Amino acid sequence: MPGVDGTSKQSTTRRRTRFAVALGVAGIIAAMAKLCFFTVETGEHALVTEFGKPVQVITAPGLGFKYPYQNVRTFDSRLFAFTPASTEFLTLEKTPVVAASTVLWRVSDPKKFFQTVFDRAGAESRLGDILFAELGAAIGRSPLVAFVSIEPKVFRAEAILAEVSGKCREIALRDFGIEVIDVLLRSFDFPKQNRPPLYSRMKSERGRLSMKFRSEGEEEGLKIRATADQEKSRILSEALKLAQQHRGEGEGKAARIYAESLSKGPEFYAFVRTMQASRNLIPKGTTLMLPADSELFGLLQDSSHYERGGANRKSGAKPRKEGTMK
Repeated sequence: MPGVDGTSKQSTTRRRTRFAVALGVAGIIAAMAKLCFFTVETGEHALVTEFGKPVQVITAPGLGFKYPYQNVRTFDSRLFAFTPASTEFLTLEKTPVVAASTVLWRVSDPKKFFQTVFDRAGAESRLGDILFAELGAAIGRSPLVAFVSIEPKVFRAEAILAEVSGKCREIALRDFGIEVIDVLLRSFDFPKQNRPPLYSRMKSERGRLSMKFRSEGEEEGLKIRATADQEKSRILSEALKLAQQHRGEGEGKAARIYAESLSKGPEFYAFVRTMQASRNLIPKGTTLMLPADSELFGLLQDSSHYERGGANRKSGAKPRKEGTMK
């Protein structure tokens, strides 16, 4: 039927039209969403600009909103390491040195960063200029020994680098929105044409320090030996004093024993002492000729009397005198 077919075609056309309109609206909404919403990833800063001028800074990760006529620029907020080429400087005494350093930095203020250096290449170019100026000034104010000496009181490389790092941090943050974390000295050397005399000078300094340490060691050794000798003398003196004390006590005790023996038997004591003296003076096996009236002969007669029990003395018999004894 012609009427029914026309109505069916009109209905189909209307459905298609509504579907097309829905698709168009969805596309417009999707396009608008893409133009108005953006995502900030972890480790990023986002800067919303309007006709090239910064209007909004987003530092937290998540979903952000902007108007369709605005643009978004993201900056990496992670740490960067900038290593410029080695540069020659002059120390306080005009000695040429070659220093190489590394700067650790990151974006701190996205707005100022965008307005001054724009991107990483521009930032590292500015950092190179700051580092060259500050490191050159610090080395120029310092003597060579401040970087190469082994004496803790003279070596100041770490303090000088800390000073350079502080100056670079202040300037970079104030002028470019860059946070300088640290400045590291990778190498510190001399130009090839200057190395032989400088190494000779350093060798002489090391020799002087070696002699100083050796002298201090010898001095300390002398002190230790002197202390040991004093202690030795003190110990020997105390030992000698104690030995003399014991010897005196022994001699006193012996004298008391001799005195007691003398008081109990003076004749026998005189006999024993005489015999001891004779034994020390006369070799063994010697024939001794004594006069009959000698004291030693009389003692020997008395000794024979003591050895025989004193029988003759008790009976009143006179002792027999002989002129020769063996």
